[in-house]
Amino acid sequence: MPNLSTDVLVVGGGTGGVAAALQAARAGADTILVSEGPWLGGMLTAAGVSAPDGNELLPLQSGIWGAFLRALEQQMPLGNGWVSCFTYLPAAGADIFAQWVKALPNLRWIAGQQPKTVRRQGDRILGVDFEGGSISARVTVDATELGDLLALGAVPHRWGWEWHSQWQEPSAPPGPTPLTQRHPVQSPTWVAIMRDYGDATAPDIPAPPQYDEGRFTGAWQGYGSGQFLSYGQLPQRRLMINWPQQGNDYGVGLDRLIHSEAARRQYCQEALWHTQGFAHFIQTRLGRRYGLADDSFPASTLGGGAYALQPYYRESRRLQGLVTICEQDILPMPDGVAAALPVDASGDVEAVAIGNYPNDHHYGGDAFPVVSKTMRWGGRTVGTPFAIPYRALVPQDVDGLLVAEKNISVSHIANGATRLQPVVLGIGQAAGMAAALCCRQRCQPRDLPVRSLQEALLTDQTAPAAVIPLLNCVPQDPQWQQQQRDVLDHPERYDPAAGYGPESSRPDVTEYGLRSPRAVSLRGWLRKRKVPEYGLVADVDSKLVTLITLVPWVNARLQQLPDGAAVTVVGQHNPAGEWFLVADLRQR
Repeated sequence: MPNLSTDVLVVGGGTGGVAAALQAARAGADTILVSEGPWLGGMLTAAGVSAPDGNELLPLQSGIWGAFLRALEQQMPLGNGWVSCFTYLPAAGADIFAQWVKALPNLRWIAGQQPKTVRRQGDRILGVDFEGGSISARVTVDATELGDLLALGAVPHRWGWEWHSQWQEPSAPPGPTPLTQRHPVQSPTWVAIMRDYGDATAPDIPAPPQYDEGRFTGAWQGYGSGQFLSYGQLPQRRLMINWPQQGNDYGVGLDRLIHSEAARRQYCQEALWHTQGFAHFIQTRLGRRYGLADDSFPASTLGGGAYALQPYYRESRRLQGLVTICEQDILPMPDGVAAALPVDASGDVEAVAIGNYPNDHHYGGDAFPVVSKTMRWGGRTVGTPFAIPYRALVPQDVDGLLVAEKNISVSHIANGATRLQPVVLGIGQAAGMAAALCCRQRCQPRDLPVRSLQEALLTDQTAPAAVIPLLNCVPQDPQWQQQQRDVLDHPERYDPAAGYGPESSRPDVTEYGLRSPRAVSLRGWLRKRKVPEYGLVADVDSKLVTLITLVPWVNARLQQLPDGAAVTVVGQHNPAGEWFLVADLRQR
């Protein structure tokens, strides 16, 4: 790789990195994307977590995240497992990202390079040196999995816990505990893809060095083996193994991840062996019907075959930014379902990405309770919505740099909700657009007018992205952009009690072309329970089918219709989740 110069340099080809590079290039900036591995997409692909969590509700499926889902559903059924409404083959996701990158003539992708040094002049980042050469950039984006540029560039950052006294977060402990000392950050997982061989006999999965089956005893206790296996079920009888209960989370010696390259590699080898041990345990307990899906990933020096190309990192070094997202910023308002919108000192909304995942923490099997942020919506429990402020992507005192991954300025506690794949796609898209605008306007990221960034995201020609989490307005609605702008102009019109903007979407699914190519219709009678939960007693066989929905107008109709109403529902059945995902509902 020769010495190069570009407008925007994105280091890291993961979830946030590929989104940042795509958006920067689509916005017109000459962009170089440098990845360590051969696949783009990180958590969504190379780490094997092809069962994304959060932003599942249709109003939250915007931007690159929404476009990714639409591209996937044209290739395969997505309703396979029960941990997520969308599960797919990792290779399919990697192929989509690769095709999108290839289609942009002003985006150059360089694979197989790690950052070695960050070139800095005073308080400004000038570029990054790699083994194969140097790249200078007007704006550099740190999208590495562990915030490596923050360390290499001596950019102030955090690693680990903050105590309650720092920000008065409700769930933060008052000081060190045995758990916080064992687990400075959340546990990563090295994902494996297994396969149900049916009547055939799967190849043997050997035990790894220092195998201890006691680590996994009781892994599916309380679930049963069938429910355990269908948790991350994928197409083609594949099974994503990413199981938190006595499973393959690995939280031993986590400080090694930031100590040295050799220490990180030692950790990764142990984590991979731990997952091999879990796969061996599954096969020995459940039989040779289950084996490894050896064609899931390309060969790698560590991983590959049935094992992901990298760990699923849940936490990173975290920037000390112009603003830090704390637990209070993601929790719903009192008597509401949505968090308060982030505003600056002038009262202007500075939201640039959205999320709704519950605050979920993993500590290698150790329980750590946090304040709940869930609600009932569409017949199931989902997370409550929140927004990411732009200033959480901008360093306090360093210019020429933005962050685009789990390395945003966020507390350890709040990271449990901001770390999820769809949120990070949105963060990456915002960082990429901001970087392109900074090049166009010849300004530093800290000086970029946030409203110009918000407007650019809303009006992007390829994948317009929401900046306000409106639960009653879908991106396909012709009024969607105006609804978003109305809240930006008049934040008092946002109703945190419901997560609603001024108006709701028009209830006509056919108008928006949202029916899946695999959708079917069912007729029957609505059954309502108190939780609320919804069911349908089918006309054909009188069986009760559980109904859930991700669509706001269907959610409203399910709430409004009386028990026993005669209805027709359109959607898809998910045997693993034992539900019918309703895209449209009509009263007969």
